[in-house]
Amino acid sequence: MSVIEYVSTPKTKVTISSEPAKKPLVDLHKLQQYKSQQQELRTAISAYFDKAIAKGEIVGSGVSIVKSDSIVMSEGFGKRNIKFNEGVNKETVFRLGSLSKGFAGILAASFKNDGMLDWNDRVSDYIPEFQLGDKTNTNKITLANILSHTSGTPYHSYTNLVEAGLPLDDIAKRFKSISPISKPGLMYSYQNAVFALCGEVMHKVTGKEISTSLEDRFFKPLGMHTICMDHETLSQSKNIALPHIKTRKHWKPIKLTNKYYNAIAAGGINASALDMAKWMRFLLGHNPEIMDKSALKEAFTPFIEVRGRSKYYQRWPGHLKSFYGFGWRIHKFIEEETNEEKTILHHGGSVNDFRNEIALYPEADLGICVLLNSHSKIASKVIPDLHKIVKNVFKQEDCSINDSQKLTSVSNSPLNKTTGSIQ
Repeated sequence: MSVIEYVSTPKTKVTISSEPAKKPLVDLHKLQQYKSQQQELRTAISAYFDKAIAKGEIVGSGVSIVKSDSIVMSEGFGKRNIKFNEGVNKETVFRLGSLSKGFAGILAASFKNDGMLDWNDRVSDYIPEFQLGDKTNTNKITLANILSHTSGTPYHSYTNLVEAGLPLDDIAKRFKSISPISKPGLMYSYQNAVFALCGEVMHKVTGKEISTSLEDRFFKPLGMHTICMDHETLSQSKNIALPHIKTRKHWKPIKLTNKYYNAIAAGGINASALDMAKWMRFLLGHNPEIMDKSALKEAFTPFIEVRGRSKYYQRWPGHLKSFYGFGWRIHKFIEEETNEEKTILHHGGSVNDFRNEIALYPEADLGICVLLNSHSKIASKVIPDLHKIVKNVFKQEDCSINDSQKLTSVSNSPLNKTTGSIQ
């Protein structure tokens, strides 16, 4: 160690270390390649949505792509309201619809991990007024059944009552007049009303509304600041996307409705593209301080096969089979490049003429979410379309985002490379 004293400023000394500078923790070449790929991705995604807007296929969209611990992009395209020139950005709030089910499934998995509930808990133990079929059948219906649409209720039973705004405890009482179509656990039959009862179960377990539990366990720790779960908060937001319907060849904005806020677990959450990016990064296991990856996987475990070929996701490239877990669809597909079986964790959502898609590719550590403020034919194929674009851009394995993310904690600026200090 040596000290240099400057004559012009006798009180100022510079200490210079003779130790060699530490090797940067970031490969600058890889970082440059990553940034180039990130820009290439943004250009390609922008072209995709600009084309859809020009063709009149959509009005506006919030798009998020997460790879490893990186939010590669979280941006908006098009307009919040077709009548005005206010564009969608990453913090524009959309209604999520059934993407909400994925939040409920993860929340239940979190409570299960803490030993507060179990998948085999009987629904009637928490909601005594709930009855489906005789007592023997009712006693066999578990939390796992209502989270996986396998309770034995007919397709969309009492969704009309949910949309009419009836309280869930009132709806729960009415199932005694319905005849089950199967024994619990044997048949997949999609629900909103029965699924939403999981929120009531969790309320009984914790003493908190599901909205409070979601805020406390996930939204606040993850910094998901634009998310909300009630009509009033959404209506007062200054940056919201309005829903649109098509009349002949033109889009027309319509009013926000207050439907599904009585059934938050089934369809009552609102969020922006940025919040969904943070959510996907968490779901991919990059916030273990909030929830362990093994606990997350419980919601992503197949519980029942969704048979048939009529659903849009069953026509995605390489599709083999589809299942439902707890608030999530699980698809198995053959990846064209490797001919290997891979997994997609997925859900679609539709409410109040919003249309949304979320998909996680766990083997690739990749998440894609698209929020639309209109129904559109591109919704059924936007996930495989964007997945293809992402693969084409990040095709070189040695340019992984994992390496570039070290930049978030290590700076390569010249100031940090200096080993001397002024005394």
